[in-house]
Amino acid sequence: MAVHDLVYQLRQGLDRFSPVERRIADAILADIPAAAQSGVGELAQRAGVSVAAVSRFAKALGCAHVRELRARLAEAGAVGRRFLDEAQAAPLPVLHAQIADDLDAAVRRNLAGLSETVVQGLAGALAGARRIHVFGMGGSSAVFGQELQHRLTRLGLPAAACSDAVAMRMLAATLQEGDVVLALSVSGRNPELLEAVEIAGSYGATLAACTRPGTPLAARARWLLPLALEETDFVFKPSASRYAVLLAIDVLATTVALCDA
Repeated sequence: MAVHDLVYQLRQGLDRFSPVERRIADAILADIPAAAQSGVGELAQRAGVSVAAVSRFAKALGCAHVRELRARLAEAGAVGRRFLDEAQAAPLPVLHAQIADDLDAAVRRNLAGLSETVVQGLAGALAGARRIHVFGMGGSSAVFGQELQHRLTRLGLPAAACSDAVAMRMLAATLQEGDVVLALSVSGRNPELLEAVEIAGSYGATLAACTRPGTPLAARARWLLPLALEETDFVFKPSASRYAVLLAIDVLATTVALCDA
């Protein structure tokens, strides 16, 4: 794992970490320099977890031990300062143009990956669904779950978004044939989300997903809105995944509206 990828890896993994791992990641990201200088006990106390949990988390990130994790955090902080220096040195119009160019490239790349057959099939299923639940946890997935709920509700459809792991499992157990679950996840590997989707499927609900192809979540979906993501190591640039998910929502919601036109 490259040094400069560690902080990015922590941020991108927030929607797939377990609750304990999420607390550790949040504690690290809240003050990276302090985390790099903290002992394992101090870091565990700050995160509200056990020392053993911190050690397991370090190994899950590819570190041999917590000392290596601290060393990587210190080096990642130095890389982050370099990026910040470069960003401050570059003229703002240049940075703004780069963001716009990346947005345009992400939208075009993901639009090319959307299948008309899949979009129309999913739109038809949503238009005729008894109930629609949008599941999304962490980061942009929870935010865009609310966005999709609003878009579908304005079309008169019985849609509801949920981002809580326990509530998702409870809702999943109330579903039946004729209901649709649409799961949003950049990683496609969040264990709580996967469990909720499996429960919903076992009760007869139809499953759809907006995620990366080749992930466990993608494998469980009848309809897949694939995310094609090409992130960079520039840690201050907005993640292109947000644009990709929003594009999928816009295309899907528009197609649903046309089903009744």
